Amino acid sequence: MIVFPDFLTREQAEGVPSPRKTSHTNCKGKVLGMKIDVVVVGGGPAGLSAALILGRCRRQVLLCDDDQPRNRASRAIHGLLGHEGLPPSAFLEEARQELTRYKSVSFRGTRVTDITPAEDGFAFDCADGTGGVASKVLLATGIVDDLPDIAGVGDLYGVSVHHCLYCDGFEYVGKPVAALGKGDKGADLAVMMKHWIADVVACSDGTEVSGDAARKLKQHGIPLRSEPVVALEGTRGLLTKIKFKSGPDLERSGLFFSTGCHQASDLSLRLGCVRDEKGGVITDPATEETSVPGVYVAGDVSRDVLLVSIAIAEGAKAAVAINKAFLRRDGFCD
Repeated sequence: MIVFPDFLTREQAEGVPSPRKTSHTNCKGKVLGMKIDVVVVGGGPAGLSAALILGRCRRQVLLCDDDQPRNRASRAIHGLLGHEGLPPSAFLEEARQELTRYKSVSFRGTRVTDITPAEDGFAFDCADGTGGVASKVLLATGIVDDLPDIAGVGDLYGVSVHHCLYCDGFEYVGKPVAALGKGDKGADLAVMMKHWIADVVACSDGTEVSGDAARKLKQHGIPLRSEPVVALEGTRGLLTKIKFKSGPDLERSGLFFSTGCHQASDLSLRLGCVRDEKGGVITDPATEETSVPGVYVAGDVSRDVLLVSIAIAEGAKAAVAINKAFLRRDGFCD
């Protein structure tokens, strides 16, 4: 991974105009020095895609990422044209390398800890001491999956225990799997999985399912195990059996769960961005901005379709919207 120790040092070394050094104050009265066009918070597919487009638009961009991608436990990316089966780490490394071509884009391996309105933009602070003012903010901070609180999950997650049927379901065609979720969540997931996989068992983990869910399970020939799940067993990341508080063990090759997820960062909340009922940040379809002018989002933080390909597209779309806003500001377009 290529990390440049200081934004100004890289710009000076490569002969690109340095970020403007002017005096700015944030809403807390803190004096700030570095002035850039855009700070991109999060260096996953969405943030990297946005940085690429903004770099090609010759915008001064600082991309900050703390190396905690949602899919870091996965062995491979699926459903991404041209990169099918590529390990997530290899994808990120390749994308970061591509960004080094654009001299106005810099990368720092750090977490953005605070963003507040400033005199003519947004003041930002990072865990490594980096700080400054950006005219625009792009939040590509992603989400975190809520792993089931079951012994053994951590050793299997990303290899044979998964959260995304679209990402990993195809690999289990012809294999025995389970769908885990409280109440109707596991049952609904099991019914959907039946299209991909013939041998599916629904696990409600000590909770009851509704009459409608039970009817659907019976209609599709899906068994239900309602006993509490106490452990998952396997070797080298490969699930072999599910153990219940009572009743026989269930031999399975894979498990998909529906236990929810949450925003990886509270920056959008602290900035006052309006969210929908699922917790996703709402954007204006005309400007792509959030409810806070100058703040944009892309990728899983929007909580729309949670695929790498969609995150890349959302990052590019947000970057184009940001550049158009700059062009309007500077009188280059209406």
